[in-house]
Amino acid sequence: MGNKLEKDSVDKNNKISSRKTNQKSNEFWDFWAPLLLTIGFYTGIRSYLAEARYIPSGSMLPSLQINDRLLVEKVTYIKRSPKRGEIVVFNSPYSFDKELLNNRGKQPPSKLFCSFLTFPLINALTGFRDPACDAYIKRIVAIGGDHVFINSKGEVFVNGKFVKEDYASNFCTFNSFREISCKTINTVVPQSNVLVLGDNRSNSWDSRFWPGGPFLHESQIIGRAVWRFWPINRLGTLMQ
Repeated sequence: MGNKLEKDSVDKNNKISSRKTNQKSNEFWDFWAPLLLTIGFYTGIRSYLAEARYIPSGSMLPSLQINDRLLVEKVTYIKRSPKRGEIVVFNSPYSFDKELLNNRGKQPPSKLFCSFLTFPLINALTGFRDPACDAYIKRIVAIGGDHVFINSKGEVFVNGKFVKEDYASNFCTFNSFREISCKTINTVVPQSNVLVLGDNRSNSWDSRFWPGGPFLHESQIIGRAVWRFWPINRLGTLMQ
């Protein structure tokens, strides 16, 4: 009789302990599973479909204002090559420009580390950045095979024809010493490359100024900026 009572007591204690363990396990997964799934879905969407970006500088004025929020989609360029006039987000020249890489003196961070570093929550917490992990936004003015001439004002001629750019402003002008700060380009764009400029022609660090050469390989393009979702009063499409 005593052995049976002891056995019943042990079984009861085991069941209580098991219930507590299961309860703790459920509490653990109830908290972490939705969070991990959310991060997983967000990472997958951000990597392959679309992501939100904000404008930190005035290089694309007046088209894009500082602190505008944009939707950048990543599907179109799987199906086709970029076109002239499209606004693209691309990897920092510090991650692919040969002269900038040589001046860096060390290997740039991996894409995985950059993805971690630029993840919104991580970026907000650490406050740490690497210029090789940044993203830039400019407008494509020439594509592979184009003969492009950009004069000292920042005006564009493609295949011998002047390109009327209603979106561009603040073209480069002469100073009091009759000097002009904007570089000229006269070249043929290699296949699978593009040439990009900021709409704010006198205040944009773009293809004209990259020390390793003016070309952006299509593989460096993250996506196409298609929609401004903030601020509300400027909400709308960005496509030409």
